[in-house]
Amino acid sequence: MESDFEEQDLVSLFHKLQQGGAEREVHLKALSKALHDPSAQLTFIKQENSMHLLVGFLTGSNATCRLQAVRCLHELSHSPHTKIAPACLPATPYLLTYLSGQSTKFSELCLYTLGNLCPESDVVKEKLLAQGIIPALANCIENQRHNLAVVEAAVFTVSQLLQGKDASQKITPMILATSLPSHLLSVLTPDPNFGLAPAIECAWCLHYLTCSMEDSRVLLSLGTLPKCSSLLMSIGGAMSEGNKEDRIELLICPLLRCVGNLLSSCSVEDLNSQIGDVGFVGTLCALLQAFVQTQPALARESAWVLNNLTAHSSAFCSSLLDLNLVPGLIQLLPFSRGINTMILRVLANVAYKKQEFCVQLAQLGLLSALCATLKMADRAIVTLSLDVLFMLVVSSPQVTAEFVRQDGLSLLEALQYNSDWKIRQRAAYLLEKHLLS
Repeated sequence: MESDFEEQDLVSLFHKLQQGGAEREVHLKALSKALHDPSAQLTFIKQENSMHLLVGFLTGSNATCRLQAVRCLHELSHSPHTKIAPACLPATPYLLTYLSGQSTKFSELCLYTLGNLCPESDVVKEKLLAQGIIPALANCIENQRHNLAVVEAAVFTVSQLLQGKDASQKITPMILATSLPSHLLSVLTPDPNFGLAPAIECAWCLHYLTCSMEDSRVLLSLGTLPKCSSLLMSIGGAMSEGNKEDRIELLICPLLRCVGNLLSSCSVEDLNSQIGDVGFVGTLCALLQAFVQTQPALARESAWVLNNLTAHSSAFCSSLLDLNLVPGLIQLLPFSRGINTMILRVLANVAYKKQEFCVQLAQLGLLSALCATLKMADRAIVTLSLDVLFMLVVSSPQVTAEFVRQDGLSLLEALQYNSDWKIRQRAAYLLEKHLLS
């Protein structure tokens, strides 16, 4: 937004604020409006003692002036100019001090101002860390946990810190040393009265944490995986009943990413205890089906988590078959954008676990689906299809005979002329060793 203030108007307003007087509240309100304009922001910080003036109002006894002063700082924190964030540093100790005990709106503005300043400058971030921003945020969430507007603002600031390039080395260890991860999990469940926003911010924070950690055992020990998976199951159950909240996909996406990343750190032995309900595969399949047309990126995320889940566990592979979910997955193989690749990986995981699973997959129609995917132009799909086909063919003579009956030999013979040598090699091996022998 741009204001109607010219440079001389802002300078005049600044001088009026220096002089004080009964109209200082009005002048501060006018200043916060003027600071919408990026050029006005530069003009303001060029004025001698401009930040000292704002800090004076911020720390004064007049509550209205304090609120207007933090509004001014909030406008400055949005600035695209690199000089602005360092100029705001004299105010940051007070913003941190005011995170608890003030009005909700005041605390929110302090938090969003700090969150906006965090990523703008390494100097500012280092200063905020030295001033204790992370323990201050942990205390704020703990003290204001029933005030979800403030919690949302605090978690936003945490997420801003976690998105920095040095988060894994500096920020993440400091966060793990506080109560913040536990607080994030406690706020993860959406509040029926307040809405999804705090839970969404918490879910993204947890996602950034999992991405910046080489070892996720701390988060696993706190119950992050069962918490995220059970919440996804609740959301999936509500959606299957036709109850889909607005913006629910903004919560589903980070939850899926958390689960997918944590699965890679979870040992096979602990997987069943971490995700106790094998029906979770049904939730992932339902999400896949729900978003494949409207939001294919989210459908691909669901398939990716399903792949991570079935890669390590025979129980979850068996559950896909027991719950009759495989036919629905096979129907999605014509979809592109990486969805069919990931679904083929899931089916490959199932086939790899047991020969009897291969027979079941063939009976459910996978052979005819593979005959279709082998004709696709995508080399990755064709290569993966050949790998799955190999597992099916060697599992049972009956499966081999069925593939031949479906004119599979001519498909493989045609693939021997493919431009990709990996495809040619796989097709020739299947023909020579298992189909023509």
